[in-house]
Amino acid sequence: MASSETDPPISFEIALNVADQAVFSQTARHLKNIEVAVLQGSWLGQNYDQIANAAGYAPEYIKHDVGPKLWKLLSASFGEKVSKMNLMAVLLQQAQLNNYSGLTPSHTVNDLPTPIIETPVGLVALDSPLYVERPLVEARCYEEILRPGSLIRIKAPRQMGKTSLMVRILAHAKQQLAQQNVSLVALSLQRADKAAFSDLDLFLRWFCAAITRKLQLSHRVEHYWSNTFGSKSNCTAYFEDCILPDIDGPLILALDQVDEVFLHPEIADDFFTLLRSWYEEAAYGESGNPLWQNLRLIIVHSTEVYIPLDINKSPFNVGLAVELQPFTFEQVGNLAQSYGLTLSDNQIGELMNLIAGHPYLVQQAFYYLATQTLTLEELIKTGATDASIYHHHLHRLLENLQEHSVLFTAYQQVLEASTPIELEQLAAFKLHSMGLVNLEGNQVISSCELYQQYFLGKKFVSLSDE
Repeated sequence: MASSETDPPISFEIALNVADQAVFSQTARHLKNIEVAVLQGSWLGQNYDQIANAAGYAPEYIKHDVGPKLWKLLSASFGEKVSKMNLMAVLLQQAQLNNYSGLTPSHTVNDLPTPIIETPVGLVALDSPLYVERPLVEARCYEEILRPGSLIRIKAPRQMGKTSLMVRILAHAKQQLAQQNVSLVALSLQRADKAAFSDLDLFLRWFCAAITRKLQLSHRVEHYWSNTFGSKSNCTAYFEDCILPDIDGPLILALDQVDEVFLHPEIADDFFTLLRSWYEEAAYGESGNPLWQNLRLIIVHSTEVYIPLDINKSPFNVGLAVELQPFTFEQVGNLAQSYGLTLSDNQIGELMNLIAGHPYLVQQAFYYLATQTLTLEELIKTGATDASIYHHHLHRLLENLQEHSVLFTAYQQVLEASTPIELEQLAAFKLHSMGLVNLEGNQVISSCELYQQYFLGKKFVSLSDE
């Protein structure tokens, strides 16, 4: 069939090759799947709503986040301004300059440079092509963080991607609120010494001092703290008089590893009541202190809130609640492609059966497969043994269980049961925070076959007796 006048002058496969190789030469990363979807939709003349609908993403996420970032990335890679309007012209010109017009059908999008393989340790860097997007989650968080006085709560077991999501929310806010002189503070509560958790006054002094240092403000905590007022009043006044006015713009305070406070009930109730009061103060608007509308909170934790908190004073039943889930079958398949792996649906299914889409375990598997350290068959065969690529991960979990006989016994009950069972609430929450079980209402079940195989039948050995 003859081409119409509206047909693109080159195929999308060639255009994608041109764009991807330009990006790779500048950033050492390939275009992400969502970026390819936006590129293809734009190439076909679709608007953002159509692209979002076809790709299964929220329109606002495509329109205000992925799209603008993609044009900026392509502009930097080609050395000229690229937009949705001039995309076809730029890619055609670049294809001609690089003699792409003579490509044969064998030159497809699969003929791309070998992807960069990153060691899967810690949070996934902002510019990493190996970050797996949860589009609905990111879109909701990106929208919420722009709202004055907002609060976002991110909860999931360890190594599920909480901190990686947190830093992306901060990066999005920094970009979107640049004109408002936004200030960002990411504070891990693991940084506080144990002594700081022994007393509310000591903890709130550390809290204020740590934030002051992060903001590079003049340290006035000791001079400002008054013995006349209580610790919570001092902390609140310090924010009102010494932090919020000095930065003169939105302050996004991201508190990571909040679980540390759960371990100290003597300060937890007061600290979380304080955070809730700040959130409510922002909601009062002009009837309260309008400065609090500048504070936006992100709270990140692994454990369920098992300490008794007054529902009217807790920050854990207000704001936007986000609970990260394991990767889906499709997400695991897309990540495999990012690692340059070609896996069949059956192979992905085998891996999912073993590790149930656990983000860290999936990243580990693909790293070793991509570096050809072992085959998928070897990984599955040795997965639940001490010869496994997961042995450090499994040993750490075992040590944590061996430190608590009650927890160890409870988990063995879960492993020996063929159906979900009910456990004492605190034990269930702690096992869930370790990622060992999934919560199903008031019952729990082992979270994946890897843990089922490795821990079933293990004997309790008290580490304190060694």
